Order: sequence, then C-alpha cells, then structure tokens
Amino acid sequence: MMNAIRKFLVTASLLFVAGYAVAGEQAFTQSAFDRLNAAGAPNIVYFHATWCPTCKIQQPIVDHLAAQPELKGVTILEADFDKEVALKRALKVSQQSTFVVFKGGREVARSTGQTREQDIKDTFAKAL
Repeated sequence: MMNAIRKFLVTASLLFVAGYAVAGEQAFTQSAFDRLNAAGAPNIVYFHATWCPTCKIQQPIVDHLAAQPELKGVTILEADFDKEVALKRALKVSQQSTFVVFKGGREVARSTGQTREQDIKDTFAKAL
C-alpha cells in the first residue's frame, strides 16, 4: 500500500512539474486553458490577428518577455482573434491585440492595444 502511494505521489509530482515546464508561448487550446486555470497556474491569453498592425508591433515584445526569467512560470496562450469566436464571447473580448491575464484561476487584468514594452511587462507581471 505504501509503495502504491509513493508511486502515485511521484507520478502526480512529475505531471505537476510538466505542466509548468510548458510555460512560455503556445497556441491556444481550450484544454490547456482549462488545465492551467484549474491548477491556478498563471497564464495570459493573447488575442492576435495576422492582419493587425498593433499585433505585429506586440509580437516581438511578447516573444522577448516570454523568455525573461521572471515570467518563466507564466504561460502565454496565443489565441487567433478570427478563429476563437467562442473564447472571445466568453471573455468579452471585442478587439485583437488584447491580453487577458489570469492568476489563481480568475482574471486579474486585461489590456488592449499596448505597444510599449514596459506597459506590456507591467500587465504580464499581474499574473505573478
């Protein structure tokens, strides 16, 4: 019995660590979003569109910030503004170039149209 409990705890620990190892940028999936919020893991949903000039300015900043050590535990989920219609409705997002920040399974901040690195960094920091 003790061996089974130990095996379970080791497996659960590895799964928990693996969940945080994927922090950084990744394409939005509903399952990843649900998993992160159920675990209370910090995450940011970034609504972008390939045709959006503001998003084109934001993307290198997002890439840079995602690589910073202080944001290592934050997952940035990139949601296609044109395809994620249900998600936009659920989160009440009406514009591309929007960041919605989650911490502890709930929304803690949001911003739209920011193009200054410090402003985006300040928004992302609210996930910590």
